[in-house]
This record gives sequence, structure tokens and C-alpha cells, in this order.
Amino acid sequence: MTTAKRKLDHIRICLEKEVEGPWRPFDDLSLVHRALPGIDAGDIDTGCRFLGKDLEFPFMISGMTGGHPDTKEINVNLALAAQEVGVAMGVGSQRAALERAEVEDTFSAVRDAAPNIPIVGNIGAVQLRRGGAEVIDRLAEMIDADAIAVHLNFLQESVQPEGETEAKGAIEAIRAASDRRVPIIAKETGAGISREDALALIESGVEIIDVGGLGGTSWSGVEAYRAEERSDIESAKMGRLFWNWGVPTPVSVVECASVGAAVVSSGGVRSGIDIAKSIALGASLAGAALPFLAPATEGPYGVAEALRVYERALRTAMFLTASKSISDLGSAPILVFGRTREFLEQRGFDPRKFAIHREMSR
Repeated sequence: MTTAKRKLDHIRICLEKEVEGPWRPFDDLSLVHRALPGIDAGDIDTGCRFLGKDLEFPFMISGMTGGHPDTKEINVNLALAAQEVGVAMGVGSQRAALERAEVEDTFSAVRDAAPNIPIVGNIGAVQLRRGGAEVIDRLAEMIDADAIAVHLNFLQESVQPEGETEAKGAIEAIRAASDRRVPIIAKETGAGISREDALALIESGVEIIDVGGLGGTSWSGVEAYRAEERSDIESAKMGRLFWNWGVPTPVSVVECASVGAAVVSSGGVRSGIDIAKSIALGASLAGAALPFLAPATEGPYGVAEALRVYERALRTAMFLTASKSISDLGSAPILVFGRTREFLEQRGFDPRKFAIHREMSR
């Protein structure tokens, strides 16, 4: 099966099937309400900088597609909305464009539609290892990217019968490519990144980690659906068995931030409240893909509307936590309960440190 055909299968399944798991780790988090916030809602500043450019609020439409002619319109609609609202955008894996030059415009059209926002390219760690560090420059030039995400999707690859599971040498490839013309963002795709791997990435020259944690779209689940469609019973069973495998997004945010990474919180971010919770845990930015896929098949307007709902909820959460700026929100107290709390405690973190204002705790 070609890379392009597989991408169309992924889009169709995400539009038609239930691809998220039953557990939402963000529901284990609660920001502390302030009845006397002491600020005016109109004075709140949600702005931030990412990759040297200003954003209206700390958010990125995560990379989801490209590489087939039928995906170009989706990417353009996402880019038009991101440009209008003032958020960053990533593209899906550019592997198909490396294999077939005629589909490059399904990616390059993004920059044409969004000239002013941060654009993040995308390639798999296996393809980086095979192609060498110069691949980063080629991908960046293709879309005038501000950074390239190197995705680590070995769970998904393990479930695919055509999956590429050669993980040996991945960190060396990332290290060799860490000083190219644009920075690398290490990105998981639904299973999260642990402190151990975050430390290895930081030591290899990576400064930004997109955690892609457990709690949103399960690509193991997506592959289970694909396997069922081709009557591959064994792969379908493996996909469902590993549906809920990984490090929960809030836990991964804490683990990666603990080693000094600038963290993008993605994986189950489904509202502006989830953005606020992510920032309070230590993230610099949040991201999501699935909520914007369906509206992007219709046009840019539904995507922009959905983004504005995220922004309004974030602004409201900031007002109700007495956070005048994103920096203030990073110190807002947040309570951690349930399975997420247990996960953090088992990993050696004290969730209580997030429960009081960080200025008070120093």
C-alpha cells in the first residue's frame, strides 16, 4: 500500500469511527477557582511567542495530513483558519512528498495560505535516519517551515503489518540533525514521552518536545480499524490490545518539563480549559488535531470558529484563576486527582506541588 493511500485511510477512519479512548486524563485535573480574581477580564493577555513569531494564544493545530491530492484542500482550510485566528500549524508527515514530488503542493500550499504564522513540518524518525540530516533542510524548504517535527510513532508502526520498527539509531539521527537551518521538535503521536526519553532528547540538542500523550486519538486504534477492513484479524487484535498504551498527556507534560524542555501539550486537548491546565502543569503551548478535521473538510470557517471557542474558554479560565498573562497561568494552582495522580506519584513526582501558587512554594 502506498503512503498516500494510507493517509487517506487514516483521515476516513478518524472522520467515521470512534478513535479516542474511554479515559480522559485531563478530567483528573482541576484548576483552583478564584472568586476574587482582582483583574478585569478585558485586561487579560493570551498572547505568546513560538518559534520567534507572535501567537494570539498558545495553541497549534497539530499535523494531521498531506501527501495525497485529496488532502490539499483540508490543509489549506486549516492554514487559512490558523492564519486568521493567529495560531501555529503543523502538517502531516512529508514522507509522501519525498517519495513523489507531485504531491509536494499538498504541503507547500499551507505556507501560501498562512504566510505569517509558525508552520511546523513533519517526518518520521525512521525516515530521518535513512535520509540523513539534510532531509530536514529539504523538508523545511518545501514549506518554508519554522521547525520540523520528528515523529516517534513506534507503537503505530508496531501494529501496522507494513510498519517500520527500526528504532535503533533514531536518537543518533536526531542528534545529527539538531543543528540544521530550523530547529527539531520531537513529537510522539499518542503514546507520550517519558522523562528518560525527554532527557535523551535534550542531551541530543532538542529543545522542544510535543508530548503527543495518551488521552486523545489512539493511532493503535486507527490501525485496528484498518486491519479489520482488510480482514487482518491478528493486527486488529494487536491494535485493540494496545489502544490505551502510553504515558497520559498531563503526566508526560510534567515529565518533559522536569528536564527543561519547552513542552507542547497534545493528546486529548479538547478545550481551552485543557490548554489552561496544560500551561499550569508546565507546558508552553498546547495542540490538537482531531477536533478540527471534520470542519476542515467543509472549509476554513468552521475551523476558525472552533479555534475561537478554544480561545474564549482559555481566556475565561485565565480570568477565573486570576491569571492576567500566560506567565501568570503557569503559576496557577492546579489539583491532580485519580489515576493521573497515581501515575505521577509512581513516577516520583509530588502532585501537591502544583496545588499551591508556585510563587508561594518557593
